[in-house]
Amino acid sequence: MSGSVNYLTSLFSASVGSGDPILNALYGTGTQSAGSSGQTPVQALTSAEQNETKDVKLTAAQPDVQRAITAFTKAVNGATSVKQLLANPAVMKVLLTAAGMSDQIGYTALATQALTSKLSDPNSLANRLTDTRWKTLAQQYNFATTGLKSIQTPAAIAAIAQSYAQATWQTQQDAVTPGLSNALSFRASASTITSVDQILGNPTMRTVVTTALGIPEQIAFQSLKAQEKAISSQVDISKFKDPKFVESFVQRYLIANRTNVASSSTTTPDLTTLAVQSGGFLA
Repeated sequence: MSGSVNYLTSLFSASVGSGDPILNALYGTGTQSAGSSGQTPVQALTSAEQNETKDVKLTAAQPDVQRAITAFTKAVNGATSVKQLLANPAVMKVLLTAAGMSDQIGYTALATQALTSKLSDPNSLANRLTDTRWKTLAQQYNFATTGLKSIQTPAAIAAIAQSYAQATWQTQQDAVTPGLSNALSFRASASTITSVDQILGNPTMRTVVTTALGIPEQIAFQSLKAQEKAISSQVDISKFKDPKFVESFVQRYLIANRTNVASSSTTTPDLTTLAVQSGGFLA
């Protein structure tokens, strides 16, 4: 675990006390439930980080992953139009998974319209969607302007294949510790965060940040201004440029997520209770 006890104590002193279960879990001064691997969330994160390079290579060699990449490569090389490319399930599976958007696989019409948006047009779909991942992906390949040129190269295909194996490995980590996939994804992209709206527009970033800060999901029903305040009042987003801070933050997320999972298996709070809980940061 990176960072010293003094650093973490200072980092989270505004939100947790010396007897807080989060600090106890981080420093081993209290009890903390372990996952299916017998590891605590922090131990699971450390293990994943240490073995990431080796394990991603092993994942890339798995038969199902190789089949997906082979089908993707064949479809990309054989495509004659962007529309044909994006209509192919083999392409959508690998391309969206590699981009951290596996939850959007199957939405072919949405993907085609978003990824072929003219980004210079503020009214284009990619610019209007609240899920900013679509705009990021559209910018990466710029299909509207370059057509298939940006993806029909050995370098582009190899990069997507690597990202697909990486994303597949990350997803598999949730079987070790719930939320570990989100933690790893957030750790890799946290340095790109430049605004609270970017966090709110990215499901993974939003989940990690709100869970770590103890902000209930129901904040989504509040105004955008209230959502922004809920985050900005509790964390300085410029700190996400600091790897040491990010490491501590994802540890905090994993521990909070484990607590939430355990609580949800025994009781589900009613909306009135959630409203009372959220009152402290919505005022």
